[in-house]
This record gives sequence, structure tokens and C-alpha cells, in this order.
Amino acid sequence: MPRQLGELAAHVGGELLGDPAQLIHGLNGLEEAGPGDVSFYGNPRYRRQFEATRASAVLVGADVPPREGVALVRVANPHLAYAKLLRLFHPPERPAAGVRPGAWVHPEATVHPEAVLLPGASVDRGGRVGARTVLYPGAYVGEQAEVGEDCVLYPNVTVRERCIVGARVILHASSVVGADGFGFAFNPEGEAGPEHFKIPQVGIVRIEDDVEVGACTCIDRATVGETVVGRGAKLDNLVQVAHNVRVGPLSLICAQAGVSGSAEIGTGVVLAGQVGVVGHIRVGDLAKVGAQSGVAHDVEDGQVVSGSPAVPHREWLRASAAAGQMADLLKDVRALKRRVETLEKEKGQ
Repeated sequence: MPRQLGELAAHVGGELLGDPAQLIHGLNGLEEAGPGDVSFYGNPRYRRQFEATRASAVLVGADVPPREGVALVRVANPHLAYAKLLRLFHPPERPAAGVRPGAWVHPEATVHPEAVLLPGASVDRGGRVGARTVLYPGAYVGEQAEVGEDCVLYPNVTVRERCIVGARVILHASSVVGADGFGFAFNPEGEAGPEHFKIPQVGIVRIEDDVEVGACTCIDRATVGETVVGRGAKLDNLVQVAHNVRVGPLSLICAQAGVSGSAEIGTGVVLAGQVGVVGHIRVGDLAKVGAQSGVAHDVEDGQVVSGSPAVPHREWLRASAAAGQMADLLKDVRALKRRVETLEKEKGQ
């Protein structure tokens, strides 16, 4: 349904420079947008696309000057405003409440009447599913596990026994909450010879409210106690969180990152793609770790680190720049060495 531009500007709390009655049919990127579309411009590197866009309106920051032929909506955060408009135009769809034929609920489980279980979903003995939560085909809630209100468990999600999932949590396809932690003790005298003796993993995972977990991500249950993912944290696809890890509120862990056992990730931390964190260390509040870094020691609050082993980001930049000059430096050193050897021979004569 088209909406008036004035309505959209009010929805995001923006200042409109243009016709409030103009009809908007949808949203698109700067290059793809055409008449009737809204786009956003929040990064100077896209200035050329902004100047060439055919969009009817663009969400911009406060310092962007007017542009002829394009309405502007000035907001504090264009990216956030764009996200709010996307949700307005594309509200999430929720199937009608009820347990569909083909879903399975143990007689001793509790499923709220407003919850949705699609065919192939299952809730085991003692499991609990909150109001308005949706379980897609193949989703499994294990014995004594709890899933709160307004959650979405996409196909083939597993929440294993006794684990706790808060409210408004999204678990994407094939993610696993509560797999056994990777714990083994070497036993040189096993019944059939030396063995890796499995340490029972008897703890749980507790996921707090407003967390989102990407596809094929694994959050392992604690050996004892809890593995915790804090409120509002977001985990990307293919992330590994090991046993007894604590991920702080509002932290972001990007694709293919891994956090080893008993590590602590503070509040508002960013771990970029393919970061590895060793066990039993702390990454401090608001710290940022660059892509493909290996974190082997504690990171202080607010620190930005990169590299493997991770060091302060500026040091890593200098080292990376120097690495590109190594061949020339080596050539110069060899030339100096030959010169010194020549001078020593001449001196000896």
C-alpha cells in the first residue's frame, strides 16, 4: 500500500524537505531506486550514487544540502530510519495460532494457546513454549527446555534439554542451542586402551531477551552452570560459542567467529568475521576485534585490536604496511652486508 511521504517522515521523526502528499510505494538502494521509492544516504563514499539517484526521496543526515528534484528527509541516523521504514512496509508475518497436524507435543509439555507449531515441529516432555512463539517445521524444544514469548524458531532449530530461551528471540535455520561442550579428559588406561574420556556436560544454555542467532550457529551447553548470551546480542551465521562462555548484552559476533570455553565477551563487543578467541580470557566492554584476528590475551575495555596474535589496531596497521616492504628491505640489508664485507676485506689488505 502506498503511503504519503509526510507520514513516513513523521514515522522516523525526520524533517521533510519536499511535498508531504507525495506517494511512496517502496524502498530501494540509491542505484536501484526509481520514482515512488525512498532510499537512504548515510556514507560519503556513496556520494556519486546519491547525486545520480532517481529515488523520489532520500533519508539523509542533518548536514546534507538540498538536491533538486529529490525530496530529503533529514534524520539523526539514516540507516536506522531506513530500517524502520522497511519494517513499516514489510511487517513480519505470523501464521495463525495453533498446533498444526503433524506437529508433536508431549502430554507433559506446555504450549501457550497463542503459539504456533507448524507440521514437523516438536516439544518434548516438560518443554514450555510461550505466547505468539512460532516453531517452523523440524524445530525441536527438548525436555524441560523453555522458549519465551514472541520467539521465532526457523526450520530444524534445536533447543536441547533444560536450556532457556528468553522473549523475542530469533533462532535461524539449523542453529543449535545446548549441544554438548567439547570437553574430554585424556585417560591413558581406558578399557580398550588410551582414550579421550568424555566429560559429562550437565549445564545449560541461557539466552536472554531480544537475541538473534544466525543459521548453523552452535551455542554449547556448560560443563556445569550456564553458557550465557546476554540481552540484545546478535550472532551471525556459522558462529561457535563454546561451553561456559558468557556473551555480554548488545555484543555482535560476525560470521565464522569462534569463542573458546569459559571466555567472557563484555557488553557491546564487536567480533568481526572469522575471529578466534581462546578460552578463559576476557574481551572488555565496547572492545572491537578486526576480521580474522586471533585473540590470545585479555582485551581492555574499549580497545580496538587486529591481527594474529591480536595487537592494538594501529600497531597492526603499521606492521601490515611494513610487511609489504619486506622484500625491498631484505634486498637493502643484503646489499649493505655485501658492502660491509667488501670494506672489511679492503681494510684487511
